[in-house]
Formats: sequence, C-alpha cells, structure tokens
Amino acid sequence: MKGSRPEQAVLSRDTDMSKTDQTRAVIEGMVDGLNDHRIGDIGEFFADGFRWMGNTGCGTKTGLTEFQDNWQRPFQAAFSDKTCIDEARLFMGEWAAAFGRQEATHSGTFLGIAPTGKRVEIRYMDFWKVEDGRITDNWVSVDFAHVAAQLGVDIFNGEGWEAFDRGERVPPRPDK
Repeated sequence: MKGSRPEQAVLSRDTDMSKTDQTRAVIEGMVDGLNDHRIGDIGEFFADGFRWMGNTGCGTKTGLTEFQDNWQRPFQAAFSDKTCIDEARLFMGEWAAAFGRQEATHSGTFLGIAPTGKRVEIRYMDFWKVEDGRITDNWVSVDFAHVAAQLGVDIFNGEGWEAFDRGERVPPRPDK
C-alpha cells in the first residue's frame, strides 16, 4: 500500500496491562459458566449494556437479555450436550482472545435443518474487552458453514474456495 496508512489497533493501544490477571479471571469464569450451561445467572460476567457482535448468521446482541434470548437459548435448543473447548487464549490488559471449538449434539432445528442427532464441531473465535471486572464488548465469529457441512448442507453450493486447494478450480488472477 502506497501513501498514508490507516491507523491500526486503536481499541487496544491504551490497554491497562495491570488488568491482565483480572481479565483472565473474568474470561475463565465466564467460559466455565457457559460449559455449565448457565443462562439465568450468567450476567455476573457481563456489564450492563454489553455488546455481543457476531458474524453474519449470528447477529448482534446488545445487553444481557438479548444475549440470553437471541443467542444462548436458541443455541442450546439447537445443540445439546455442548462443551466449549478453547484451544488457545491470549490475555493483554483489558483484552482477551480465544479460538476453539464446541462439541455438541444437533438436537434442534438449525439453519432450517431438522435435528439429526449428529455430534458436530462448532469452531469459533472470540475477542473480549473487560472493564471493571465485566465484559463490555465481545466480538465473535462462529463457523456456521462448517457446522452446516457436517449436517450435509453445502451453503456455498459447490462454489467454496476449497475447490482451489484441491485443484478442482483455478483461482482468478487480478490484472497486473
């Protein structure tokens, strides 16, 4: 990129590094709460008006009630016997990040797919901002396309870029 550069890492540049241990405790407690399938009392980890910002298909939730009613309850209705497994966690001041998977049983309708009873892997990435001992923001990406594929549905209709990896299609080249 030639010329001026966009400002980078604006949200995390001034993080208070002395808050790292507190952030770690909040996130570890919250993940334990999710693994215990807590909904009604999960609010101890979240600030009033916190934002949960998901990728397309997941939506955005503002506040605890929207998170409970529009994410936790539908998710647990579609996927039972769920266990969250963070494969990696990073902590830096008031910030935390994780990626991993949930292992669950497809026991309710998901993306219009009737329950199959199959065990599925649900991949995710999370970034959290913790202030005053509570989560204020949570950016989330959940790989619903991978879940659908495990249930026999290709939401890309054969046009996913994995075909490039297997040599089934040739990627387009930008003009030079």
